[in-house]
Amino acid sequence: MVLEALGLALAFFLGLGASRLGLPPLVGYLGAGFALWGLGHPPPALLPTLAEVGVLLLLFSLGLKLKLSDLMDLRILGVGALGLGSFALLAPWLGLPLALALAFSSTVMVVKVLEDKREVSTLHGRFAVGLLILQDLVAVLLMVFFGAEGIQPSLGFLLFLPLLRPLLRWLLDQSGHGEVSLLLGLLLALGGGELFRSLGLSPELGALAVGLLLSGHPKGVELGRLLWALREAFLVAFFLEVGWKDGFGEVEVGLLGLFLALALVKGPLLFFLALLWGLRARTAFVASTYLAQHSEFALIVGAVLGWAHLPTLALAVALSMALSAPLARYSHTLYRRLEPYLLPLERKGPHPDEEPKTLEGATVLVVGMGRTGSAVYRVLEGAGESPVGLDADPKRVARQAKEGLRVLYGDAEDPELWQGLDLGGLKAVVLALPDLEARLLAARWIRERGFSGLLASTSFYPEEDGLLQKAGVDLLFHPLSEAGERLGERVLEVLAIMGKVRYGRSQQVGPDQAQKGSQRP
Repeated sequence: MVLEALGLALAFFLGLGASRLGLPPLVGYLGAGFALWGLGHPPPALLPTLAEVGVLLLLFSLGLKLKLSDLMDLRILGVGALGLGSFALLAPWLGLPLALALAFSSTVMVVKVLEDKREVSTLHGRFAVGLLILQDLVAVLLMVFFGAEGIQPSLGFLLFLPLLRPLLRWLLDQSGHGEVSLLLGLLLALGGGELFRSLGLSPELGALAVGLLLSGHPKGVELGRLLWALREAFLVAFFLEVGWKDGFGEVEVGLLGLFLALALVKGPLLFFLALLWGLRARTAFVASTYLAQHSEFALIVGAVLGWAHLPTLALAVALSMALSAPLARYSHTLYRRLEPYLLPLERKGPHPDEEPKTLEGATVLVVGMGRTGSAVYRVLEGAGESPVGLDADPKRVARQAKEGLRVLYGDAEDPELWQGLDLGGLKAVVLALPDLEARLLAARWIRERGFSGLLASTSFYPEEDGLLQKAGVDLLFHPLSEAGERLGERVLEVLAIMGKVRYGRSQQVGPDQAQKGSQRP
């Protein structure tokens, strides 16, 4: 266990160092893997298993949030096909399987960054994830056609997989809300992976497919939250393994340079293809920045084909991840600096991600219409204000509009939104966004527009308070602590009502009135 403890210690300290530098911790985990390889000790036999569990849990969690209809977007199919076709031009030198494999982006890394920034459901997040799923499906096809000896005749059984949907959803209903539900999620992720592996297919695709069968279930979001900490812990093993397994052994410098150059070309290529298919410059830029690295699937394809240059490919994958991680983390800030040069490249005419210019007479703008934002909206509306909501999730916007709420599509991290949006007539803006960077950027841009009204924001940790106040926030709300305080206040209100009833200090108050008091916003 000494080697395992050393690996965890290095991962912790380098991950902490990466975080302090503003980089995703996974950059530190990759560095820890290469450092451990340099010590000359082979990785523990258990590490690949732990790494695979992390990947399976990640893909299963992703499947819980996706709908197959989201993958049928013509823009995703068009950009994905043209991107793969561009890399296929390298087939005469690298062979078709590896040329296409180099076109793939890392599902593990991109989904991890999107989830850390709470952007999976945004339009650019959905677009990026759609491209990833398309690439993963192509990777599976490559392994089917070029490694067909592992395919079993029972592959046709997968056609009946959707028939398991009612059973799986019933099991999730019966599993409760605690450790039994967590155990079910782990079982389904690993079981789906093993089922697909037994058929000669990618286990990652199996975990994703089982997650898709539960997509849209009312308890799907809750299950994803239960799996979160377990998944994050196992993913550390994945990033450690990337560097520890092959390290710098037998690396060919020229080939490594070519692979890294292709990773650098991938982002601009996808950006221009997305513009060609009618997306706005910002959506195309942010999504393509997230996808500007090589994929772990390139290693899988290379291993299946027995490619002799696998150590070089492994190092290229790891370095491309390390290079693209900070770009992805600060993609919104980077776009703002490049906006004058990128905006003229947009196609003229309406765009699918068009944002509003007016708030239609609203008095309060609520940015982020999740649970906190929706609650703020309803309280303000009940008090006679005229609120309007703003959210970057098109599905949520459509759903809440059907419920009668005034909600508009808009991404708070988009400088174009705040440059073109008329803030006149607003008394207050409430930032109810989960990501700190999104709140900071929105606050700065709102103040730069000259808005002098009340600017309120959620703050989840004490260290966020000073940053938000410096950005121009007047009022801070701490959901993690103030929710408990508010519950205490409600308890005291109900106790006071009950005391008046018991001692006859006031007119009789029935249970319905006590209940009403306990539910006051």
